[in-house]
Amino acid sequence: MNGQALTLVLVAAVLHAAWNFAAKRVRHGGATFVWAYYSAAAVFLLPALVITLLVTDARPHWNWLLAAVITAVLHIGYGLVLQRGYDVGDLSVVYPVARGTGPLLSVLLAVVLLHERPGPIGLAGAALIVTGVLTISGGGMRRPRQPGVRAGVTYGVATGALIAAYTLWDAYSVTTLAVPPIIYFATGSLLQSAFLAPKVLRDREPLRLLWKENKREVLIVGLLSPIAYLLVLFAMRLAPVSLVAPAREVSIVLSGLAAWLVLGEAGARRRLLGSAVVLAGIVAIAFA
Repeated sequence: MNGQALTLVLVAAVLHAAWNFAAKRVRHGGATFVWAYYSAAAVFLLPALVITLLVTDARPHWNWLLAAVITAVLHIGYGLVLQRGYDVGDLSVVYPVARGTGPLLSVLLAVVLLHERPGPIGLAGAALIVTGVLTISGGGMRRPRQPGVRAGVTYGVATGALIAAYTLWDAYSVTTLAVPPIIYFATGSLLQSAFLAPKVLRDREPLRLLWKENKREVLIVGLLSPIAYLLVLFAMRLAPVSLVAPAREVSIVLSGLAAWLVLGEAGARRRLLGSAVVLAGIVAIAFA
């Protein structure tokens, strides 16, 4: 992976970890919270969409809209399942399991379906990252009877499957279909907000309470989430998705260290060991 792509992915990982911590602070937000931050993202991205259409020579095609519709559906599923996981499970279980399952499936499917050949060093790096992620989350998975752990694993795996699905589709859209990332993601954000609006706006009281109690979290997620993923989309244009997807998981290192240093969670040795393995994988990918 070239240096520019790796830099984009690492910055995206920092932003991704930050917005997930913000999302975890929202209790029982459900579809209302997901719609709120998708709508905030759409508002933030709309000026960029208009400017891109006006100042570039991009000529939209009908398949660009179809691609945006599919990614919108996949991201809505991801947002709802992830937020449900945060409602009933532990952050230290849901996040690493989701981020571990996602790249594992992404790499396998990218090789099988997209015929990517990242090479032995790249595949070794991907394997190290997945191994490190599973090491970090392994302590919680060994105690499935603890409250929140079994639900966290279940929703984490479901979230990971959706991550793999939208990652592969988005990589196909911005490479094979050549949809410009800003146009692609901004259109998808507008569609996500539109698709969820009928359900959320049917009863506006939960939305009013959410905005009163969690306005900051809505704005943080609405801003950081699209920036983080736009960086990933640009990286996918510079490097194979089978390398980009696992490299994103350096965010697991950040969350593991924060859980130890800030929250004082148990299992510090396991998390640090997993973090070291993930970092080794990042180095291998950088030289792939």
